[in-house]
Amino acid sequence: MSKRLDYNQIAPAGVKALGGVYGYIMQSSLPPVLVDLVYLRISQINNCAYCLDMHTRDLIKKGQTIEKIALVQAWAEAGNLFDERERAALAWAETVTRVAETNVPNEAYEAVRAVFDEHELVDLTIAIGLMNTYNRLAISFRNTPQAALEK
Repeated sequence: MSKRLDYNQIAPAGVKALGGVYGYIMQSSLPPVLVDLVYLRISQINNCAYCLDMHTRDLIKKGQTIEKIALVQAWAEAGNLFDERERAALAWAETVTRVAETNVPNEAYEAVRAVFDEHELVDLTIAIGLMNTYNRLAISFRNTPQAALEK
């Protein structure tokens, strides 16, 4: 698979605007590991190899175990490996990412509101939307994962 085009070079102002949203999320009250777990799960749903590689590396750098990273896809069956807020964030990420299928039901909203305040929930939803945008850019224009470049 070869890269189709370099959107960073073609539309730097657009990419910079997305980077501003990323910076906002990283300065929010959401824990960075929680955000990266959500980014990884969204990238799994969207099959974005570039982002899967990146967020796996980020989680390893932040001290997360391989076992936890490997079980992000099956977080609901992973027992207490994921805490209550991580489970709620991952469930919210799944339903929001699959919005055309799920229509984000009231039950999902009520579950996530039980552990996130309004501001955190808005920030989490912005992060979910951002990662879906990044996945679409990377997949559409065939960004090569770092792991493939290292071979």
